Amino acid sequence: MKTIQLYTILLLIILVGAGAQAQKNNIEKPTIVFVHGVWADGTSFSNQITALQGKGYKVVSVQNPVTSLAEDVAATKRAIELITGKVILVGHSWGGFVISQFSNEPKVAGLVYLAGFAPEEGETIVSLNKNASETELSKYLVPSNGYVFLSEQGVKTVFAGDLNTKQQELIYATQIPASHTIFADKSEEPAWKNKPSWYVVAKNDKTINPDLERFMAVRMKAKTVELESSHVVMNSKPNEVLKVIEEAVNFKY
Repeated sequence: MKTIQLYTILLLIILVGAGAQAQKNNIEKPTIVFVHGVWADGTSFSNQITALQGKGYKVVSVQNPVTSLAEDVAATKRAIELITGKVILVGHSWGGFVISQFSNEPKVAGLVYLAGFAPEEGETIVSLNKNASETELSKYLVPSNGYVFLSEQGVKTVFAGDLNTKQQELIYATQIPASHTIFADKSEEPAWKNKPSWYVVAKNDKTINPDLERFMAVRMKAKTVELESSHVVMNSKPNEVLKVIEEAVNFKY
């Protein structure tokens, strides 16, 4: 009888300890915050969101208004304020410019750039683009009441050329246009100077020149991966992008 009681007590200790460890691990997992770019929205990261949630991570995808840098930063900041613990920011395209503004946010542990802008202090999209040859993006821009849309042909030609027709049509239908003023908004001291960073270069990008992406990745000393992809690398190479995000999440900060 005493032996059975001893085994029972030991089993309870093991189960309680395992539960406590699982709870601790869950608390320690950083929350991944996705920040989309121009002509996209928060659902553009659906593949990664679903996969990460399936592995027990907490995930937030910000819906940027894309009306100004300050307002997009404010939208991301509201999301971060609701989170307890560490945060990994993942920015695509213009979203990279946004996540770069969190240099002084203690919750932000790391940054992942997906074919994203990584500005130096004082730089704008316009000035950054001067570091490489222009793409043909401007041929497909459609202005409307102070905002800039991307044409349907632009989605197919320079933005998401390696996706299927249904995916392209969805991107076109759900795009969030950009205020024309964001292209001149200046960056503050960038977060990549004091936080570990990862960069995914889209080798077949026709929206941002891949050479510009390489320039930014080298300048920020980011751990860099190059993928055969259009600008929407999270859609065309979902598993490879997920691997980079998980590497950032599991980095020993």
